[in-house]
Amino acid sequence: MTSHTLNELLADGVRGRHVLVRSDLNVPLDGSTVTDDGRIRASLPVLSQLTEAGARVIVMAHLGRPKGAVDPEFSIAPAGDRLRELADFPVAIAADTVGGDAQNRAAALADGELLLIENVRFDARETSKDDGERSAFARELVALTGANGAYVNDAFGAVHRKHASVFDVAGLLPAYQGDLVHTEVEVLKTLTESPKRPYVVVLGGSKVSDKLAVIENLMGRADHLLIGGGMVFTFLKALGHNVGSSLLEEDKLDVVKGYLQRAKELGCEIVLPTDIVMASKFGADAEHEVVAAESMESGAFGASGLGLDIGPASGEAFASFIRSANTVFWNGPMGVFEIEAFAGGTRAVAQALADSEAFSVVGGGDSAAAVRGLGFDEADFGHISTGGGASLEYLEGKELPGLTALEGN
Repeated sequence: MTSHTLNELLADGVRGRHVLVRSDLNVPLDGSTVTDDGRIRASLPVLSQLTEAGARVIVMAHLGRPKGAVDPEFSIAPAGDRLRELADFPVAIAADTVGGDAQNRAAALADGELLLIENVRFDARETSKDDGERSAFARELVALTGANGAYVNDAFGAVHRKHASVFDVAGLLPAYQGDLVHTEVEVLKTLTESPKRPYVVVLGGSKVSDKLAVIENLMGRADHLLIGGGMVFTFLKALGHNVGSSLLEEDKLDVVKGYLQRAKELGCEIVLPTDIVMASKFGADAEHEVVAAESMESGAFGASGLGLDIGPASGEAFASFIRSANTVFWNGPMGVFEIEAFAGGTRAVAQALADSEAFSVVGGGDSAAAVRGLGFDEADFGHISTGGGASLEYLEGKELPGLTALEGN
């Protein structure tokens, strides 16, 4: 079953109708100042299309983890203030979620105006595991739309959550995929169902346990699986190499050994670094050197050394795989890219992707942060996912409740 799209809703007509939109405005704050407005900017196109078409838009979103109670530290208001600065349509901000202020402001909306209600996670029912509690909150959210309302989910980063504003609301109103959700789903379908070969997957990050299910699902689809970041040391240890004091998940060694064998059987090559940047400690002032991956403890720091990046030879090898690919998925930095001495591997991967003409996807907040933090232009990358955990769960083959709800509508 396929989901209805925003274009279908616009074609049906929205002038004078209240449209409840689930957006992703979960932005980082410094006090009351938004320090990265990327998610707000990404949400604007759908909100602009709806307001331009005359809809009376009510936006639901969360910010942080306020634990089901009102907490001024997690107010959505700063995100709303930034939305108001960026938007070319009127933006009002309610002082509550489904209380009197939200109800009155929703009822007073004119065509082409937008109301942002307070953080939906201020109500414990939003994230409740009790179906009845979530449903009750969803009905109160839907009541803000009056008669002839509609629902648009444009928050792909939340579709893996069985929350009231993501899952339950979709069963109470005519429901549609926002453009962000639709694009993400199409991109992820390409990665899992019809990748153009050669297909290269680059995985990094700190813990192999965070990526096991992705590896399990993709090694039967990818031609080459390149492993970097802190997770690589569990792979290297599984091959019998000493890894000094580098990050290691001992309890995952047998699983990783199994993956190394199974990948061969599936025709997927798991590519590990041949050199590592070892450091005397974790920090910008740490002494460091490049050593062979198969003899890390032989370096100057011995068994106390920490691996904090893949080495330059490995960075060039990974870049070569990327340059020869027709499809590339990258999730997770190759090292501690925030420190210049340990940013080389991540920079090599990012540069190769920026130069590539392949269908490429950058997934995960850390990878996107690396792209920005290392000074790359996001426009040079094929697709930078907004999904985070939702993207990974999709790639793991899991069912995402928010998508299921839209398909069932």
